[in-house]
Amino acid sequence: MTVGKSERRPGFPAPKRRDNVTRSHTARARPADSSRYAEALQPARSSHSPHPGRADTPVPTRANHTKSALALYTETAEHSAAQVIKEYSTSFGATTRLLSPAYRTGVTSIYALVRIADEIVDGVAAQAGLAPQAQRAALDELEKETEHAMATGFSANLVVHAFAHTARRAGIRHDLTAPFFQSMREDVDKTGYDADDLNAYIYGSAEVVGLMCLRVFLTDSTSGRRHDPQTRARLTEGARRLGAAFQKVNFLRDLADDLDTRGRDYFDLRDAFTEETKSSLVNEIADDLAAAATVIPELPRGCRAAVTAAHDLFAELNDQLRAMAADDILQQRVRVPNRRKAGILALAVMRRRPREARA
Repeated sequence: MTVGKSERRPGFPAPKRRDNVTRSHTARARPADSSRYAEALQPARSSHSPHPGRADTPVPTRANHTKSALALYTETAEHSAAQVIKEYSTSFGATTRLLSPAYRTGVTSIYALVRIADEIVDGVAAQAGLAPQAQRAALDELEKETEHAMATGFSANLVVHAFAHTARRAGIRHDLTAPFFQSMREDVDKTGYDADDLNAYIYGSAEVVGLMCLRVFLTDSTSGRRHDPQTRARLTEGARRLGAAFQKVNFLRDLADDLDTRGRDYFDLRDAFTEETKSSLVNEIADDLAAAATVIPELPRGCRAAVTAAHDLFAELNDQLRAMAADDILQQRVRVPNRRKAGILALAVMRRRPREARA
């Protein structure tokens, strides 16, 4: 179970108050913000569209003789990665369209690889007839190919190639990919977790993904601003806390499916999911979201609205989980209605800072 996974079972309410801005400033800002928000909510244009929008990944063409063969191949790979996200996650697709072009391709390339690994261990490989040992072997092969592409700059696997291109540019290395693949391996056949096991799993499956995205944000910043070590430390902690919150929300959303279908007991519930347990978990998630919210305003402007939207979508999900009885969480999967989701994205574009936490 990874960040961005919630759409299938990634990967970004009206606030209690609005920022103190003047009416004239708001009036001036609204046209650009409204246009960007409308673009994010529009379905991605077909790759065959003769008039692709700015938000679309450029469609490579043999007629473009200005690109080298490798550049054309890389652009094709990035387009393939974007298609993976489009097919698997409408919410994540909408939030990534709020990213400036400098960040969007890198983030979608990261999440496409995460999604492919996730599918290996979450049922697709099993439906294809692969036994657990074969699933593990497929995951090992994907990791080996990823590491090779990061070292050489090429893979025959388009999603891996797109990820490797981003990794080499942003400085994503083995220290982040290895924990991720280790957590994915545990999903093949591990069924129970103690507190230390769970923390390690969440770090590998979710927190490192946030750290990968952060490296893209800081490497590709168009402002040219260099963050001091103290700011980088705060942003790193915020990225980890946000990733952890996403994962824990998805744990609760998929609780019944994980327990009944996959035999996974991430919270060591032993068939006893009580109101006390639920309250403790949603409070823990709220703390993670609050910690992440404090540093989002320090992110580069071009990624702030998208990260804010992702934060607020998961805050809304956590509010719903808080309001539900523990037994109901085991019976139904919470989701944000489309109309509510649209409102959250619109506010994120206008404010570019997360909503205040709700008790």
